[in-house]
Amino acid sequence: MPLVLHILVVVFSFFSILAAPVFAAGSDDGSSAASSTEASYADAKALVAAGKYDEALPALEVITKDDPKNADAWNMLGFTHRMLGHMEESSQAYLVVLTINPNHLGALEYQGELFLQTGKPDQAKANLAKLQGLCGDCEEYEDLQKAVTAAGV
Repeated sequence: MPLVLHILVVVFSFFSILAAPVFAAGSDDGSSAASSTEASYADAKALVAAGKYDEALPALEVITKDDPKNADAWNMLGFTHRMLGHMEESSQAYLVVLTINPNHLGALEYQGELFLQTGKPDQAKANLAKLQGLCGDCEEYEDLQKAVTAAGV
């Protein structure tokens, strides 16, 4: 009897090893890809918060390529480009965000700041007015208002 048990253990172990790659493949519902993108976005956001824009940029480019409808990632990409002085790339990223979600508060604020930096104060004021209509005195409105006031326009 012990020999039979030993053989069963060996056979079971063999088939378990063969089946491991199948189970490792996961489901096809995209949940692991989504959680991977969320983790990558959180990492990129932390890099941006630390001022490590050069390090965040490649990660954000991958995230927006893999998840092209992720408005928050596009917004962070636009912000990162702007902080690096890449104004045209920043502008394009904000346009993508606002195509995905025309009322994205963060993009309206950041795009308004970009407008101020690129000598387009009237467009910055238009974004400010839109923010006021969308959210009143929310943080995005207040931040852009401060930037407009500081720019003297």
